[in-house]
Parts: sequence; structure tokens; C-alpha cells
Amino acid sequence: MAATSARTLKLLSIFGIGATLTAEELATRLGASVRTVRRDIDTLRDLGYEIEAVRGAGGGYRLGRATRLPPVVFDEDQAVATAVALQTVPTILSGIHENAARALATLHQAMPARSRLHAEAFTVSSARNYWEFPAPPIDAEIIRAVGSAINRQHLVRVDYTGEPGRLTLEPHDLVVWAARWYLVAFDPDADRWRAMRVDRIEPHMPTHTPFDRRDIPHGDPVAFVMTTHDRGDAAAEWPCRGSAILSLPASTVARFAPGGSTVEYDTETTCRLTLGAWSWPGLAGLLLTFDADITDIEPAELRHALHSLRTRIGKGLGLDRPHR
Repeated sequence: MAATSARTLKLLSIFGIGATLTAEELATRLGASVRTVRRDIDTLRDLGYEIEAVRGAGGGYRLGRATRLPPVVFDEDQAVATAVALQTVPTILSGIHENAARALATLHQAMPARSRLHAEAFTVSSARNYWEFPAPPIDAEIIRAVGSAINRQHLVRVDYTGEPGRLTLEPHDLVVWAARWYLVAFDPDADRWRAMRVDRIEPHMPTHTPFDRRDIPHGDPVAFVMTTHDRGDAAAEWPCRGSAILSLPASTVARFAPGGSTVEYDTETTCRLTLGAWSWPGLAGLLLTFDADITDIEPAELRHALHSLRTRIGKGLGLDRPHR
């Protein structure tokens, strides 16, 4: 009986996403037979839930539009995901810590005992990753304003730190990468796509001016952000910081550059990478990980460190021994 109730609860949570699914698809998700799924659907109907049967191509079952779910219907995996999300979101959004804590407490009270047990088992503490260099937590109101413009396909007017004048943009997507928020937008005045740090954006009153969505480069906002070298990142403060020209395209280096580094376009096949580390040999080692020719190395301390590494590697390989 307990297994039946848990399966029916999971079926209700699947319907809660609003999709229309066939009996076969539901059976696969539940790990049950089609006959069992249909019996569980009848159980939900007996309990007062309007489960519609949609006929024809693309048909299946869905939750009726007039049906209202209970306050919270989570299976164990959803309970864990919600608990983790609400505890970690304050690290990337400011002004939301108290609201997230209250939301988590409310969810705990509304969850069935079994789901609550799984949710309360996760207490998350955030620690700084010294290679990630996240942006400072962003005001949730900024995310709400930009996200609303994206959803409604309205132009936004923003001030962007480091650039003169106000920009009018077509906002397409928000991307979070390495604890940094980026806006993927098309700039009609410059006739180009941009990846922009949201912590440098100050949006103004909504324009309510619609725009038509365009095809994002690479067909994926995440890929676009990761391969865009001029996405607004800044070089982080390190005890040692240097740069060099790498014989790789800027788009390639931008994707794999460590946090707190910057990439500048040089030619179609070369770029300048500026980065830092705790020591000059450590910085030299980071440059070597790109497995590319390097030139125009600055400063002198970094060149010296590369020479030292070559000497050490030569000794390790026995290259300094005289041939017999």
C-alpha cells in the first residue's frame, strides 16, 4: 500500500509540470506497467483530480486546467533539489537570503513527512573556490527586471559599467557560469551579439517595446557565453599576474581560461591571455596547460619562471646529462 501511495504521489508530481504524456511514457518514468499507470490515474480521479485524456497525434494524459494541486507535491528527489537550491541561491543573488529561508521553512511545513525527512537531511554551507572568482551577489530585482523583459520579449535600456551612454538591447537569455550571471543580448545599434556581466548592468524603466527573437550564435546561449572573449570579465588580484600571446583563437581560450583571467583578441588564430596565480612558476604552469606556442611574455618574472621550469623538466628527464 505504501508503495502504491508513493507511486501515485510521484505520478501527480509528474502531471504537475503541465506536460501531456502517453501511458507508455508515464510507465517508463514510474518504472511500472501501463496497466498500473491507468489504475493510478483512476485513483487520482477518484480523489477529485481532473486527469484529461487527450486523443489524436501528440495525445496522452494531462492534468485538467481547472485542477488545483495541493500546496506541495514533491517526491524525494524534488525535495532534495528544492532544499539545496533554496540554500545556495543567496550566494549568487542578494536581498533574497531571508526570503529563501522563509520559503524553505514553509516548504518543510507543507511537505509530507517522508519528503520532509529527505529535504531536512541537507544543510548546505558555501565556501569560496579560489579559482572561480564569482561576481558579487546580484540584486534579485535586477534579475527579475531582466528576466521579465526576456520572457515578454521587450527591449531593455541599461547602463553598463565601463561604457558611455545608455544601451538599448534585445535580451534573449540569462546564463549562470562559474557563479557569474551573464545576459545574452543583441545590440541593434552595434549590430552584434553580446555576452554581458549582469553585475555591471543597471536596468531602467521597462520599455514595453516588443522585438522578435533571433537565432543565437552556436544555437545555444551557454556555448555563446563560454566562447565569447569580451564578456565583461576582469583580471583578478593575485600575488603574481602576467600575460602572453597564445597561438589559439580567442574563442577557444575564452572557454578554458581560469576564473579571474581575461582574453583579448589579437588575430584570427592568436589572442592575449592575462591571468594570475599564487607564484610565478604556478602562473607559468597555467600557460603551459594550453599546449600552444606562446610569445610576447610579460613580465620578466614570468619569463624567468618559464626558463626555470624548462631547466627542472630537463633534469627530470635526464636531458642535462652528457651523452656517452
